[in-house]
Amino acid sequence: MVRHHDGKFNWDGVAVHPYKEDGGTHFKSITRQTLFEGDGNLAVELRYFEVAPGGHSTLERHEHQHLVTIARGCGQVLVGDQVYDVNHLDVVHVPPMTWHQFRANRDQPLGFLCVVSCERDKPERPGPQGADEVSPTDSVREFIRV
Repeated sequence: MVRHHDGKFNWDGVAVHPYKEDGGTHFKSITRQTLFEGDGNLAVELRYFEVAPGGHSTLERHEHQHLVTIARGCGQVLVGDQVYDVNHLDVVHVPPMTWHQFRANRDQPLGFLCVVSCERDKPERPGPQGADEVSPTDSVREFIRV
């Protein structure tokens, strides 16, 4: 199988979907495309997410891990208790049960390819304490959007 990229971060025959199907999470201005849905002994999905300028993904953690490559633009990512700047072709590993959230800069989108296991658990969101539950540091709490 070959999926051709059109230069505008869309692939032949791949629909652009909302980031999450359920309404119980908090995110802003993000879409999802599933480029590969697992096959035989390669039980992974390859997805492309695009966060519009000023947007962000859900703050969450879960048992499955992610391997992410930044494909477009730049932004920041929370992994655990650290916030990192990310740019084109940077690679991000999100270990199991690690809080994470991606944010685009205000002037450009952040697009990233994400590899995850086909079999994965449901995300866990922070409780009523929100950002205080995730990290004791002011810089992380200021970064988080819940």
